Amino acid sequence: MSSRLHAHVGTLRQLEILLAVHDQGGINGAARALYLTQPTVSTQMKKLSEAIGAPLYHVVQRKLVFTDEGLELVRTAVEVLDSFARLDQTLSNMRDLKSGTLRLAVVNTSQYFIPHLLGPFCERYPGIDVQLKVGNRQQTIERLRQGVDDFYVFSHPPRDIDTQSIEFLDNPLVAIAHEDHPLATRKRLSLKDLAEEPFLIREQGSGTRHAIEEFLRERGAQLNFRMTIESNEAIKHSVLSKLGISILSAHTLTYGGSAGLVKLPVRELPIMAHWFFVWSSTTRRTVIASEFLEYVQEEGRQALQTELTRN
Repeated sequence: MSSRLHAHVGTLRQLEILLAVHDQGGINGAARALYLTQPTVSTQMKKLSEAIGAPLYHVVQRKLVFTDEGLELVRTAVEVLDSFARLDQTLSNMRDLKSGTLRLAVVNTSQYFIPHLLGPFCERYPGIDVQLKVGNRQQTIERLRQGVDDFYVFSHPPRDIDTQSIEFLDNPLVAIAHEDHPLATRKRLSLKDLAEEPFLIREQGSGTRHAIEEFLRERGAQLNFRMTIESNEAIKHSVLSKLGISILSAHTLTYGGSAGLVKLPVRELPIMAHWFFVWSSTTRRTVIASEFLEYVQEEGRQALQTELTRN
């Protein structure tokens, strides 16, 4: 006997509201994003919860934490809405149009160059909508597990999830200091020269920290971790305030500005990493996602690499 759950789960609009609550992290954010009232959003979430016979989320320290049932419904909502999106894209393509939604979830450091990759693509296809979610490595891995985006950008893709990927850009990690720092005048440095300096490092879960710790472990080296800071921009400003030195992706300087900062000529650096576009092996790509992947492979990464080399 076929399932009749669809007769109870609700309307497509309710599924859209569910995804907004999930992506915005709460009722208030979803209401703002969808131009609805908070009571309207709360009512629709209550109806969905009643329909599946289980709570969609719990409130823990003022944050919504989705239940397993809620996450399963989120995944299903993405599939259902993407089915309609694919139909819309197919009909648009039949009229020689390009439309639809491209969903990207990227780690923090990649936010410096992803807009430069998206710009020309969106110029070519002005009718598409782009949803860009920025988080640290662990947050982006969690979105990959949930399968709610078309592509994910990592410097160190997870190995315990069934994915496909392409390597598309170098990600050199370089040491930086204030331009007046004593080490800034040295022509040659080694890791040992950095060992006693106050070192500013990204938080646990960050891809940059992961790469630095792995690099140091392989060499049996240590740095004087003095401060843990949760954003590249905050680290740059802290270095500018002479609170210490750091190691960051060269992209944070190329695209984010480097006034007042210098790269330190450390013999063992840069740490050579790479950026990857990753997607779930179990998720069917939309038309616009396929177009974007083709663009990245044929044009986008070469344009970014040229710009990095020039800088």
